[in-house]
Amino acid sequence: MAGVLIRHEDGLDRCPWCGTAPDYVAYHDEEWGVPEYDSRALFEKLILDGFQAGLAWITILRKRDGFRARFEGFEPARLAAWGEAEIAAALQDPGIVRHRGKIEATVGNARAYLAIEKSEGDFSRYLWSFVGGKPIVNRWQSIGQAPTSSPEAEALSKALKKQGFRFVGPTIVYAFMQAVGMVDDHLAGCHAKRG
Repeated sequence: MAGVLIRHEDGLDRCPWCGTAPDYVAYHDEEWGVPEYDSRALFEKLILDGFQAGLAWITILRKRDGFRARFEGFEPARLAAWGEAEIAAALQDPGIVRHRGKIEATVGNARAYLAIEKSEGDFSRYLWSFVGGKPIVNRWQSIGQAPTSSPEAEALSKALKKQGFRFVGPTIVYAFMQAVGMVDDHLAGCHAKRG
């Protein structure tokens, strides 16, 4: 059956989407689906998932260090202060995906992040409230069973847009929720499944 677990040379069963590229396997094993509660790290991942729209995740993963360098460690207060000069410099940086709309959205999203921190007290707690503060654990047998969105992702997407975030549609938000462990969509039997 397509989309089921794949046994790797190390004898471990993994979700089929990670393939065999070492950096992708490491991401699958060590990051994807691991609950993340650090607000800055959550902001970084949300921005990177927005940049992934229309691209393969491996592209973003391989440019992640470039994004971190260009976007000042994804420190929202620093990004929120960006103007046209910083945006223009980012558009010349081959270490990132050079898309004006997504770069401008990053600056706006940093400002929206700061507004949430001011009104809600903590960005992480705000995000995690959409799943009741703990991961939703699914038990899919094949990758084709996993949805591309959920009611929780739709609610979070709507709330983030209302706060001023961009590139946070329900599909992007669901991928983000999977990545940061708000949703555990590792297939049943995957060695990295935590729930």
